[in-house]
Amino acid sequence: MCVLMVKLSYSFFLFVCLFFSSPCCQRSTSCVMLVVILACLTVLGIVLAIIVLERPPPPKIHKTLPEDPDGDSTDQCRMALVESIPQYVKYKDNVTLGIPLEEVWKDLISMATDQVEVASFYWTLTGEDINVNSSSDLPGKNILKQLEELPSRNVSVRVVTSVPSVRTNSTDLKLLKEKGVQVRKVNFGRLTHGVLHSKFWVVDSKHVFIGSANMDWRALTQVKELGVVIYNCSSLAKDLHKIFQSYWVMGQPNSSLPQPWPSQYDTDINKEHPLLVEADNVSSRIYLAGSPPSFFPPSRTQDLEAILSIISEAQHYVDVAVMEYFPTTRFERPQRYWPVIDDAIRVAAFEKKVKIRMLISCGRDSDPAMLPFLQSLASMDSPHHNISIQIKLFIVPVGNQSDIPYSRVNHNKYMVTDTVAYVGTSNWSGDYFLTTAGVGLVISQQAPYPVKTKALQSQLRAVFDRDWRSEFALTLILVSSW
Repeated sequence: MCVLMVKLSYSFFLFVCLFFSSPCCQRSTSCVMLVVILACLTVLGIVLAIIVLERPPPPKIHKTLPEDPDGDSTDQCRMALVESIPQYVKYKDNVTLGIPLEEVWKDLISMATDQVEVASFYWTLTGEDINVNSSSDLPGKNILKQLEELPSRNVSVRVVTSVPSVRTNSTDLKLLKEKGVQVRKVNFGRLTHGVLHSKFWVVDSKHVFIGSANMDWRALTQVKELGVVIYNCSSLAKDLHKIFQSYWVMGQPNSSLPQPWPSQYDTDINKEHPLLVEADNVSSRIYLAGSPPSFFPPSRTQDLEAILSIISEAQHYVDVAVMEYFPTTRFERPQRYWPVIDDAIRVAAFEKKVKIRMLISCGRDSDPAMLPFLQSLASMDSPHHNISIQIKLFIVPVGNQSDIPYSRVNHNKYMVTDTVAYVGTSNWSGDYFLTTAGVGLVISQQAPYPVKTKALQSQLRAVFDRDWRSEFALTLILVSSW
């Protein structure tokens, strides 16, 4: 284009030279003025053409396809909130609840016709795995049985999990392999000094589930979980498959992280280029983020980057529900101070006057070392200076379930702001974003008020409000050091 501009300018320059050298022009003042005006107009046109043609293209947005004219289901991307509420936890009537996790898992299994891919930190779908005799493991046993039957229906099943850092008695994967399920364990300890902490499903390259729930019977009846299921969304499912495939190839013996990752792992769906979905008069922009950085090509938005951008772009409020919150590393030795997310929260509250609410889990296995960091954050709360940071601890009643280890806990990992719903698989401390495998689903939504309640972002806010105002949430007590 620049070459064309140069040629046009040169041609006009020759014209002007010839015109001024002509006898007619030398005898006529009006002729000279006309040429000057034409010269100015031409230069202006050239400048405008350069501005227009050299302007960078607008951000790329991937639109889902409308319904196929032949009647086939294409990229409709129907989204729903998914929850698991522990037994004996009762809310008041008329509160927002997600679809039960057990129901969603059974639904995904029943509709599978080609392939099911599952990534999970670990597998314990029966009580015997942890030497517990409890009828509350029946839903887990049923899920395991249904997964075992998939190969007999000619449905391929692939499972990736983390090489366990602690020996378990689980026989789930052994039983699945005997039924024809392909299983690989990824040694993240060797590859990144972390673990595979992701939890997601990809079904038939068009349905996905992402959330906090591991393949654990306790996730169905004893632990409070939250996730999102998206049906008929092949663009997003194929993108999530790329993440699964990166785990799968790293599950081979003697694997090593490629530098750089081959082009088949690149994505064109990210923070800059989200997937645009229009459904029920709700406009959604969706992308997947991942961690750790060494496990993805540069085109994949990092999970930490997604979280930081969501906090910084919030205009009115940021609500966070996570099991653990530490502005440090947790598992490396020596531990390091890691205030990246903590700083972003403080900046949003102090500089932009964004209202912060944080719901942190408190259970038998919670580390009390969290409390000083949470109290430090909460101490910034100052209505007089229009700074609002409120923190509550969410306690799941143990009741008569005390014999079940690592249960009765709020395992949620999500954030919701004015327009964004974020559902992840990681706790909020340094290791989860530096060395550990995790996935975050980012959904930015806009909807007119009559249908706003249909938006997943609005539903997630309602779930947060439900928990925040419930009898299970207790305000963090500030302890003065004076």
